[in-house]
Amino acid sequence: MTIKINLNADMAEGFGAYKIGDDNGILKIIGSANIACGFHAGDPLTMRKVIADAKREGVTVGVHPGFNDLWGFGRRRIDMKPEDLEYMIAYQIGALQALATYSDVKVTHLKPHGALNNMAAENKEYALAIGRAIKTVDPKIIYVALAGSEMEKAGRELGLPVALEGFCDRQYEDDGNLTSRKIPGSVLHDPAAATKQVIDMVVNNTITSRNGKKIPCKVHSLCVHGDEPTAVALAKTVREGLEKAGVKLVTLPEMSLD
Repeated sequence: MTIKINLNADMAEGFGAYKIGDDNGILKIIGSANIACGFHAGDPLTMRKVIADAKREGVTVGVHPGFNDLWGFGRRRIDMKPEDLEYMIAYQIGALQALATYSDVKVTHLKPHGALNNMAAENKEYALAIGRAIKTVDPKIIYVALAGSEMEKAGRELGLPVALEGFCDRQYEDDGNLTSRKIPGSVLHDPAAATKQVIDMVVNNTITSRNGKKIPCKVHSLCVHGDEPTAVALAKTVREGLEKAGVKLVTLPEMSLD
């Protein structure tokens, strides 16, 4: 049976006069785009353009909500009441849905950004708050979650569709969580190293931590960080490596989320 996998990328993270990442280049490689919604990055014009470009390339679009932290690009941890976080997520879902309507595009998934993703992976109340926002606004939206995380558990508890995510360009700790960006080498820039990691995840169902520990895994989607200068080259090499291994690249809605 042919193995299927989705490639996703964090996108639309420029704002105003500032361009961040090669969105057009990435869209030609991936199957699903995570659109920043104006809190950690992005603005209405950028969102509108990337959605339209994604539709033209046959790429599905999802919400990429973050903390209200433009200065820190959403990578600083913020303590919030779960109720406040829930409404903040609902707000960002609604913003993307509104702009997607201009292109007659449906929002298919949600993946938290940066520090919010890291905190929700560990914090049950954060994970449930995100899930409740999804369930209230549109329970058909796929909750993209790090495998084994509190987000995965919350999504399943709330009866949401859940896609388990791996990362092409990040190192892992022995517990399966991502290595902190504060640690040198936590972000992979070498396309060959990223491809090897991805093949292990998809074909062999294994993640190797930075300490060499083999961690069993199952992933539905693989992320490339679109803001990295090496993103396009890395994503292209990863896709070619997967196809060479006989893996079929599809959009998130085409994945069987078992």
